[in-house]
Amino acid sequence: MTGQRDFAMTIEAEFRVPIATTQLAHFHMPEPVDVVFRTRDEYWLDMCLTPRPANARAAFRNGTHPGAFDRIGDVFLAPPGEAMHARSDGGHQVSIVCHLRPEQIDQWFDGTFAWTARRLDAMLDIPNAAIRGLLLRLAGEARQPGFASEILVELIVAQIAIELARHCSSVTEEPATGGLAPWRLRIIDKRLAEPGDAPTLGELARLCNLSVRQLTRGFRESCGMSIGEHVIRSRIDCAKRLLATDESIKAVAYSMGFATPSSFCTAFRRETGEAPSQFRARLHARIN
Repeated sequence: MTGQRDFAMTIEAEFRVPIATTQLAHFHMPEPVDVVFRTRDEYWLDMCLTPRPANARAAFRNGTHPGAFDRIGDVFLAPPGEAMHARSDGGHQVSIVCHLRPEQIDQWFDGTFAWTARRLDAMLDIPNAAIRGLLLRLAGEARQPGFASEILVELIVAQIAIELARHCSSVTEEPATGGLAPWRLRIIDKRLAEPGDAPTLGELARLCNLSVRQLTRGFRESCGMSIGEHVIRSRIDCAKRLLATDESIKAVAYSMGFATPSSFCTAFRRETGEAPSQFRARLHARIN
């Protein structure tokens, strides 16, 4: 990766196989980050295992609107040679990073594939469940290697390459029929990032100047998931960011719009499998 770094990167675990290098990486960003980076000869695939720092957003130089920064999702991809301008408020995150050799993905493209502006924009947030699941398996293997780990990692990475090629090829030049315009998706994400009660479908529909039916159908066609699933994921991400601060769990509960801390704890455990206090303790243990 080239470009000025406003952060430090430390590697907790690493696998080097013929088709890729995978790293369990810690990013330490004591100050706000404003950096342009470009991968010379690899695909950089990143899945954040902790909440991304607040206001993490980016724009590709060759994207549709180079100056319009969009939110970086849990999973993003930077193709080789493409400059990406990234910004955030700084903080700490842990990611599973996969440095893929270009030929491993390119072999699955047909001869007409090109990295268009729309495809680049779509790489800032990859909601593909198959890719997420494979990256989680890589992270698990990195943390607790088992028998024949290198062979297993190579097999997982090969499958990731195929899934990525499929996903990239599925991004067309025009939004899917009935899909939501990018500005509507940005409005939804901006509202979800606000503290307080989660928005209702009616409120989101009004913000987008659509009916609830148009909103729910269009969102699924644009993002491959229901808007309800997206709201839950966004609210959990917001809660995790707040839990990463020094705010008390009680204060976080009220900030998230819950009537009581116990109702917040119940909802958080239901979605993540652990209590807020357990998440906070695990996060602090990683940082320290």
